[in-house]
Amino acid sequence: MACARVPLDEQQVTERDELGRERSLAALHPDRKQERLFVPYAALSADACPAEVEEFLERGRFILEDLEWLLGLPHDKFWCQVVFDRSLQNCLDSYVHHAPRSLDLASAPSSPAVAETQCSLHRAVFFAFLRMATHKESKENFITPAVFGDILYENFLFDVPKMMDLCVLFGKGNAALLRKMIDNIFLQQPSYYSDLEDTVPTILEVFDTILEKCGLRCAAAAEPVKLNAHKQPTAVGMTQQDFVDIVLYLCDASSTLHAFLSVFPAACATFHSRGFLCRLASFYESVVPDLENALTKRTFQDKSLQEDVWRRLSHSRRRMLETAHLLLHHTCLQPILEGAENTQTFAEEVLQHFTSFLSEKRFLCDYDELFPIEDDVSLLQQALPAIDETRTSYLLQGVHSAWESAGRRKPPAAGSPSPSDERGAVGGASLSIARNVREAEGGRESPRGAEAMLDPPHGGSNGDVCPVSEAELESLLSCIRDLLPDLGEGFLLACLRQYSYNSELVINNILEGRLAPDLDALDRAMPRAAKEALPTVLNSRSNVFDDDEFDVFRRDRVDMTRIWKGRRKGESADELLSDKRHISEQRARYRAYETVVDEVELQAGDAAGASARYGAGDEYDDEYDDTYDVNQVGANDLDGDTLLSRRPFTVPRVLQRADKAEEIEDDEPQEQDQALQSNVNRDQFIQDPALLRERAEARRAAAQQRKGIQPERSSHVVGRPKGQGQTLDTFLDRRKKEANKSRGANHNRRNMADRKRNKGMIPS
Repeated sequence: MACARVPLDEQQVTERDELGRERSLAALHPDRKQERLFVPYAALSADACPAEVEEFLERGRFILEDLEWLLGLPHDKFWCQVVFDRSLQNCLDSYVHHAPRSLDLASAPSSPAVAETQCSLHRAVFFAFLRMATHKESKENFITPAVFGDILYENFLFDVPKMMDLCVLFGKGNAALLRKMIDNIFLQQPSYYSDLEDTVPTILEVFDTILEKCGLRCAAAAEPVKLNAHKQPTAVGMTQQDFVDIVLYLCDASSTLHAFLSVFPAACATFHSRGFLCRLASFYESVVPDLENALTKRTFQDKSLQEDVWRRLSHSRRRMLETAHLLLHHTCLQPILEGAENTQTFAEEVLQHFTSFLSEKRFLCDYDELFPIEDDVSLLQQALPAIDETRTSYLLQGVHSAWESAGRRKPPAAGSPSPSDERGAVGGASLSIARNVREAEGGRESPRGAEAMLDPPHGGSNGDVCPVSEAELESLLSCIRDLLPDLGEGFLLACLRQYSYNSELVINNILEGRLAPDLDALDRAMPRAAKEALPTVLNSRSNVFDDDEFDVFRRDRVDMTRIWKGRRKGESADELLSDKRHISEQRARYRAYETVVDEVELQAGDAAGASARYGAGDEYDDEYDDTYDVNQVGANDLDGDTLLSRRPFTVPRVLQRADKAEEIEDDEPQEQDQALQSNVNRDQFIQDPALLRERAEARRAAAQQRKGIQPERSSHVVGRPKGQGQTLDTFLDRRKKEANKSRGANHNRRNMADRKRNKGMIPS
């Protein structure tokens, strides 16, 4: 028998062997284990047949009997069975791995017997783990704390992944007991903290795996990709089963992590020290929009599956945001509220994290919707009055800009009356759909704090002006009809107007049956009201090619034989060049100009005009002199002559500009040029360019000679070919060019730029 007030690890017991001889054994000895085979747990599928249901009930009854027998053993027998019976550990591990989670309960069979068996197994497994995590049951039954920690660690009775699964399974209604149990495990065996540090990279690998499966690559952990590597599938291009598996994987990972940090807040420090918060925000920003876009574009044959995937994705989003809040709260905000010594350091860390979130627009909006950043900044300002106002203002302005860039409007704060014209999120993903998650988990508690903002408003928006564009409205309707194809567009438009054009809020209320009374009374198949069509651009256009034989916008049939590209088939180049039909078609037009009419027959109305011009008769009078009919007789007589008619006006030389003076000096060459041009054949359309250059050179040389300008000496820089020697002129010209080459080209750009600016050519 066990001695009083002696720990189990130091107790000795006396037992008889198979031959009846007494022997002394340690209280924790393998020989004291009783032979009993524990059956592993197997989950029941949603579409199980009656035979599978019967098998599940029988297996559950066996496991329940074995666990009740285990819990009824005395302290020493219990620990011998736990430590040395591998079948017991396999049974408990199988339940932890395969037991349905909270989101899976909605798809479980509704059989009362199955539900009762599952509930009994759930309770028995929890009590077994609870007793395994307790080192002291009474004053007489206990184990030395150090030895207890070694037993748990060395025999793998608990590990970090198993504790995470326990938090997911039993954390909903047993959070207090579960927290006490895990705290005791970490307290008695500090080695679990090192395992927890090794767990953080594993969770980050889970995120990287999801990014890789979705065709997204994390910037921090990206590796060079080979050019001949196959293209990674995207969330839109992968198969439906792979897409559903990724969403389930993400949902399980986010739920497990959030449940563990909620039950065991001491682990937040370990995750925070490894930079997990920044990686989580970056992962959320990359994966969530991509999965939502893929889910919207996909067509599911089973609409219930699509709704389940949507619910799990919304659940994952909410759990990731709550995980980020837990990390910030327990590592930074909680020490500030408790008045820790390094308050300034914690406040600086909070602001630094919020500032790093500004680049993650989607994550920042969703986090601010669930946990308003303005409240945390207000807390920091109250705790630290000397905080930098410029930095906090910049942070709040960045949050506001993130809402605007996402095309969404921030909902009103909890408890404050919402204005009648307040619009909800436009085209963005709201977290109101996460209410399905809470109901699927079995929770019916009333929302508090940030969750209260997720309640649907009971009043519609006033005003008839739609706050969204036509394209955004069609996108909202398409998003809803993908999930609920049996609803009419007229009914959906009424719901969108009622709930501020928030598509996810409409989906949530339709699925929950929580529509407003006026919407519930409408016909759900109501079509969209016909809108008067505007005239098309093609009907209102005007073009020079309207109504021609190739006007495809106004003609239903066009002679395609007259349309070809390149050479016609079966037509040679000789035939094409020999075809002169276009010449014969134009010949008749030009022949009309060859006809000269000698006599023109006048009509009756033209007789009066002809009489006035030609006389009383209808024929032309040859004796009539029409010489002075057009000319102004006597206009230029000497009596009416003026100075201008005898000599044209000229500007005095002193008033002429320099260029005008040069023109006067060039009069003589121009007169000579005009004399030469007068001799040019007028039928010559373009003169010889060489002749024009020769004349220009002659005029230029004559002008320079009149002005006394010596012609420039030809340059001899090129010189003779190599090997024949160079003249003195060549040598001097080359030295002059070398000395003065900085005056031009790109060597004098600053001086020339200043010169242009002084003349007003470059705006200063």
